[in-house]
Amino acid sequence: MNWKPFAVRVVLGFALVLTMNFLPATTGRISAAVGKNLNAADFRPRAQVRIRDIMSTWRSAQAFAATDSPKPDSSTGNDAKLRAALQKRLLVPNLSDLSIGPPSPAPLQGITQRTITVSAGEGQKFQVELFTDSSGDKGILAQRFAPFNVADPWERVDLKLLHLNDRPTLGTGGPVTIVEFADFECPFCAKAFNEIETLVNTTYKGQVKLVWKAFPLQGHTWAEQAAIAAECVRQQNPQAFWTIAGDFYRDQSEITPQNLRDHIYSYSNTLGIDSKALNACILGSTADARVDQDKKDGTAVHVASTPSFLINGVPVIGLPSGNVFDFVITSQLRSPHAS
Repeated sequence: MNWKPFAVRVVLGFALVLTMNFLPATTGRISAAVGKNLNAADFRPRAQVRIRDIMSTWRSAQAFAATDSPKPDSSTGNDAKLRAALQKRLLVPNLSDLSIGPPSPAPLQGITQRTITVSAGEGQKFQVELFTDSSGDKGILAQRFAPFNVADPWERVDLKLLHLNDRPTLGTGGPVTIVEFADFECPFCAKAFNEIETLVNTTYKGQVKLVWKAFPLQGHTWAEQAAIAAECVRQQNPQAFWTIAGDFYRDQSEITPQNLRDHIYSYSNTLGIDSKALNACILGSTADARVDQDKKDGTAVHVASTPSFLINGVPVIGLPSGNVFDFVITSQLRSPHAS
């Protein structure tokens, strides 16, 4: 294959077909992060890293290209060879932490794309795209990139896709809604807890509402059961949810799967929660189904780490400095998108 024309074709094709800015991959920075075994701290935006499947918004372009796009051989042997090569390129110590998604037509005719996912410990992961020609032997690795419009530059998630009714809610309402996807076992969720409470109850009181959604991460052994218990407490006393949430965050280092039950009933007794009703709720299906729906909602909008915030749909990932929250909130208060 003549490599230079292929590379030019890919870059020009993105520019012409998608009319967007192409953000080149910085695999060196990614590789260094993998080598250090990423944790939630690495998802705090230095430059705001958006780990979402923006590629899914290209369905119309993909449909256009589908008939003529190559269908590369995705046999086990070829995939094993590709995984071994990507392990070296991305410096992934354990091959089992690297997975390759199925091939699909890229927006540019004749090019195939695959999503490469690297698990990074503590339930965290990051993804890059691999674009190849029909041979599959050479290609371009790229970080995710998104359409850009000067008239509305915010990268925005449609909140109508989410189940927000009958969820833990803080604040009396206003033009700005913050949706938080959180995990009781996540240390950066614990750090964000007081900051977000202050924003809603003090700094922007009456202007901002917070809706909390459970997103327990894989590898966190008690977070999902804690989320179910907290939902059961909320069903008895909506305001008590925020107290037991604070209790879970405060005692993260002490809680284990073995003593979680003791912590739950200790917290709930202090709150005056009916223990029999609480136990029946925990063993039942309603709270479990609500937590499961929250996880599905998070997956639908490509949440990959916690905490993840949507401020009127604008994603803010990780735990940025307070001035980032201030910037986005004040901008949304002035925006015609504010509801």
